[in-house]
Amino acid sequence: MKINFLTLFPRYFEAFKNESIIAKAIEKKIIEINVIDIRDFSQNKHRKVDDEIFGGGHGMLLQIEPIDLALKKTKGFKIALSPQGKVFDQKMAKEFSKLKEITLIAGRYEGFDERIIDYLVDEEISIGDFVLTGGELPAMVVADAIIRLVDGVIKKESHENESFENDLLDYPQYTRPRNYKDLLVPEVLFSGNHKNIDAWKKQKQLEKTKKNRPDLLERKKHAK
Repeated sequence: MKINFLTLFPRYFEAFKNESIIAKAIEKKIIEINVIDIRDFSQNKHRKVDDEIFGGGHGMLLQIEPIDLALKKTKGFKIALSPQGKVFDQKMAKEFSKLKEITLIAGRYEGFDERIIDYLVDEEISIGDFVLTGGELPAMVVADAIIRLVDGVIKKESHENESFENDLLDYPQYTRPRNYKDLLVPEVLFSGNHKNIDAWKKQKQLEKTKKNRPDLLERKKHAK
């Protein structure tokens, strides 16, 4: 899979490319990362890519022309990161992980000229109901969630039993020491009875989901 990032700040992505699981996926040639500087496509001698908002408004907008020219260097599915977009979730991550190439456009300033959204991209995506200083972090969040689902990046079992599979959060997990300042790991996990352990895990998944994300249980109920 190839992932293109369109950004005004290419250096944001250096650590993302060069650390941990993603670096290994790149080394194995499972993933290709291509970072594109939007300013390289400015038609202005000062490399300007933003301008004032027609009709008034605070701040500046990313212009359509440099984005259009930059996107011509890419193929595949195109995504703009924006607080106004659909909220990204695990289902989307799974769908996108099956694609051969995607492009993630990191917004800045007050956002995009709306024609970018209407005519140049396939999807407008948000990572939640809050606003950041730019789209670089959301772009990396989306990319990370997608990359780890691509075949060969991590063991399949690692993501088959985690949060949001089957619309449930993950169950509690523990490691050594078994007793820390009288904080004990549940005894059932040492019982050796796999049926009881599995039942405990399922019960804890339901409890945690009900406490932290009751909306997931509602969605699960209505999906039946």
